[in-house]
Amino acid sequence: MIRSVIQGCGAYLPEKIVTNAELATKVETSDEWIQQRTGIRQRHIAADGEFTSHLATKAAQRALDASGVKASDLDLIVLATATPDETFPATATRVQAALGMTRGSAFDVQAVCAGFIYSLSVADSMIKNGIASTALVIGAETFSRILDWNDRGTCVLFGDGAGAVVLKAEQGQGTSHDRGILAHALHSDGRQHDILYVDGGPSSTRTTGYLRMEGKEVFKHAVVNMAAVVGEVLEKAGLTPADIDWLVPHQANKRIIDGTGRKLGLPPGRVVLTVDKHANTSAASIPLALESAVSDGRIKRGDLLLLEGIGGGLAWGASLVRW
Repeated sequence: MIRSVIQGCGAYLPEKIVTNAELATKVETSDEWIQQRTGIRQRHIAADGEFTSHLATKAAQRALDASGVKASDLDLIVLATATPDETFPATATRVQAALGMTRGSAFDVQAVCAGFIYSLSVADSMIKNGIASTALVIGAETFSRILDWNDRGTCVLFGDGAGAVVLKAEQGQGTSHDRGILAHALHSDGRQHDILYVDGGPSSTRTTGYLRMEGKEVFKHAVVNMAAVVGEVLEKAGLTPADIDWLVPHQANKRIIDGTGRKLGLPPGRVVLTVDKHANTSAASIPLALESAVSDGRIKRGDLLLLEGIGGGLAWGASLVRW
């Protein structure tokens, strides 16, 4: 059985850091209020002229370096983003050109904060179907460009960044002990559009618009849907919560992350938490968290990882990976 095995990962965060205290000078909020409700202490903000493709390319190159894979070895790039450089073409093609990859295919996937899980599933399917053998999966966002900086309910929550992983086809035994991606579960519910969206677009208003969110409703759906999808993906792989070594969640809110960890019976030390340093970076948050725990040595070969996230759409999903 062919498995998609993660060879390595990379991350990039813009140099500019904005603390809660700095935001408190611009909108009616405070460091205490933000930390108490979200766990966020700071966020990185892309510089003028620094685009999603630039962040994605830097994270991608670091993932390639960590994997010992050359851009010329790639035959697929899947880029998860809700903040592309342009309406078209796909931002992934800009990354393809910047890396010097001249064969295969490159395209974007738009599932907002669940985008990395969706993109991982797409790349995994293409590898298992023989369409690709070496793939780069990236999550990259410049959410600072779609924030209303006068809306204290949203502008304090998000940041910019990028993370990436390199996948390679390897022969497995077809058991849960195989290295690589073991299972996915994906869902969406378009009826919940109005609780998290951007009020603009080329077809509707011809302008980009700003992010709009009903925080309490999003929180409620996140708690219920995350519990269900985690159970579903574990069942697909024939595993239980006791088998999980690390929870690598979408970094939206510390309370949601803590709640998911408790439901799985995982101690806080087995949950990767980076929301305090990065805030919510949408599709970039899971690979950024993953890279953090890999680079500091917490995640080791053979560990079972549960990746999960939910975002606008609503769209949500989970993946099980044997490192």
